[in-house]
Amino acid sequence: MPLITALTPHPRRAGRVDVMVDGKPAGSVPVEAVSHLGLRVGAEFGPLRAAVESEAAALALWDRATGLLAARARSRTELQRALARREAPAAMVERVLERLERAGYIDDAEFARQFARSRALVRGMSRRRVQQELARRGVPREVAEPAIAEVFADEAVDEYAAVERLARKKLPSLARLDAFARRRRLYAFLARRGFEADDIQRVLAALGETGALEDG
Repeated sequence: MPLITALTPHPRRAGRVDVMVDGKPAGSVPVEAVSHLGLRVGAEFGPLRAAVESEAAALALWDRATGLLAARARSRTELQRALARREAPAAMVERVLERLERAGYIDDAEFARQFARSRALVRGMSRRRVQQELARRGVPREVAEPAIAEVFADEAVDEYAAVERLARKKLPSLARLDAFARRRRLYAFLARRGFEADDIQRVLAALGETGALEDG
C-alpha cells in the first residue's frame, strides 16, 4: 500500500505543499488542504488519492486562471469559457471562479468600467457599441449599463465629438470615391461603431457644409 512519506513546502510557491508518496511527488496542494484532508506522513495514500488529485487539479486551474488575468483583464464569463476549454469539471471551474471573486481577482463591475473607459477614450466607441462589446464578453446588462453611464459622465464623453473625430480621420481614405459612395461608406463606417443615426447625419451635414462631403 503506498504511503505518504513527506509533506514538504513547495520550493518556489508559498502556501503550497508537495505531497510525496513512497518518495515520489504525487501533487501540490494548498497548505490548508493538509488539515482538511487529514494528510500526514505515514498515512495510506490510497483512500486519499482522489481528494489530493482533485486539490492539485484545482490548484493548476487557479494557476491557469491567474495567468490569463495577468495577460489581460477578463470578465467572469470570459474566464469561465477559457477554463472550460481545459475540460475541467464544471464544479471545479465554479469553485475556482468563486475563490477568484473573493480574492478580488475578478469583478465584472470594475472590468466594465475599465473596458468602457478604454474603448470610449482611446478608440472612440459609442455608448451602444461599448454595451454590445461587454455583452459579447458576458457582462450582464444590469452590471454594464451603470458602469458605462458612470464612465461617460465622469469623463464627460461627447459622442457627437467622437463621431466627428472618427469621420474626419476616415475621410482621407475615401477621397477617391464619388460624393454619393463616399457619404454611404462613411455613414456605414460610423454606424458599425454604434453611433446614433442623428449624430451621424449631423456630422455628415456639417462636413458637407465645409465642402468635405457633397450630397449624393
